[in-house]
Amino acid sequence: MRELVYQNRFIIASLLITLAVLGAYQGVGPVGAFALVILPFAAFTAIRVSIAFIILFILFSYFRLHEAFPVLMPFKIPKLLALASLLGIVWHLFISKQLQPHWNSCHVLFIVLFVWLTVCVFMASNRAVAIEYFSGVLSKVFIMVFAISWWVKSAKHFNWVRIGIMLSGVSIALVAISNKMNGIGLVEGTRVTISRDLRSQLGDPNDLSLVLMFPVSFLAAEIFDKNNDKWRRIASGVGLTLLISGVIATQSRGGLLGIAAVLSFFIYQKVKNPVLVGAIGFVGMLLMVLFAGISDRQSGGAAEEGVDASAMGRIYAWQAAINMAVANPLTGVGINNFFVNYYFYSPHWDGKNHAVHSTWFQVLGETGFVGLLVFAMLIVGIFKSLERTALLNAVSSNTNLNVNTYALKAGMIGFMVSGTFLTQAFTWPLYIILSLTIALEKLAQDNAGENYVHSNEEVAKSQ
Repeated sequence: MRELVYQNRFIIASLLITLAVLGAYQGVGPVGAFALVILPFAAFTAIRVSIAFIILFILFSYFRLHEAFPVLMPFKIPKLLALASLLGIVWHLFISKQLQPHWNSCHVLFIVLFVWLTVCVFMASNRAVAIEYFSGVLSKVFIMVFAISWWVKSAKHFNWVRIGIMLSGVSIALVAISNKMNGIGLVEGTRVTISRDLRSQLGDPNDLSLVLMFPVSFLAAEIFDKNNDKWRRIASGVGLTLLISGVIATQSRGGLLGIAAVLSFFIYQKVKNPVLVGAIGFVGMLLMVLFAGISDRQSGGAAEEGVDASAMGRIYAWQAAINMAVANPLTGVGINNFFVNYYFYSPHWDGKNHAVHSTWFQVLGETGFVGLLVFAMLIVGIFKSLERTALLNAVSSNTNLNVNTYALKAGMIGFMVSGTFLTQAFTWPLYIILSLTIALEKLAQDNAGENYVHSNEEVAKSQ
């Protein structure tokens, strides 16, 4: 009797699935029917390899790989990866219990910042623009900070994250170099962009330089890691050269400053002479500026006397940010509202609104003095966490994690330096570094605890 019931249930389920597939075929076509058939397998895969989908979501969201390679755009990969990531997170957090939450002081600082950003969204002068950015970017950032910091929990996971970031950066650099060589998507006659005709986020040379600069610290860490073999260092050197070439092609001074800061950090780990490192960094910066041909730029080039138009544009924008904060000291003008408010607060009007071109002034203008204070506290918290991780690695004699510590610290330095001239306060780089920093400290704590237990066991055996 029981077997008959099971057979009937199986037949009914099969009929329902068949009708659903036929309905999808009639309503949407073969694509809909195929998607419905593979849905269970996709869900199973998302649960089994959640970390892979989370990493891929970050790479596609930040590097805009589907925009750099337009053949991928019809597949809506970022949305599919977002759904797969959320499914895996919910399953492992509430059902399988494999995703174990843990708390770090940086989590608290991030929540405080996010709460204040939420307040600034609803206090924005143009609430529609703020809400659109909040739902499109900040909400994803909030979820992924916790997902990455809780789910990346082994050295193997860190390796995959680093490899993904480095390969994605090199891929974008190759497209940028190709566009430069073929004269595709150039602005101001000389500055390279990617998919500008598709209104891509990579269609602005400054934003493109920011995307290219982020993987520099990871590749540089591979080159300076003494545990790597010769061929891995050579491959990393080739990748780093391509990335620097890509940033040079954008002719972004902020990007070049960030690269100089990152490389100077790693050189200082070997030389320990600040004067010599400063000299090397200065000469390297001059060489990159020379190769970039910044003097040939239509804005900020040698043809402009005195303070060039590009620099003056930044000064006017920074003055506007200060005026926004003075007028609205608590919440500023609201998230993503600098551009639409530029006319009302800038001391100079040339007929069009401008971006702020500075992370620090972006935070000041859009979130007020309170937001800038919380933002600064978060950055300090990240550096303190990395210092604690370095101490834990030293205690446990675990040199395998040092490459991650150096890469993240260099990434923060590059973020702070380039952030003076690039707008990146509420985009992915800082929050990827934050997530990995929290996860790395947790892993270092676990390793130090295991070593402590093992050492005690060895002492007990010897006695």
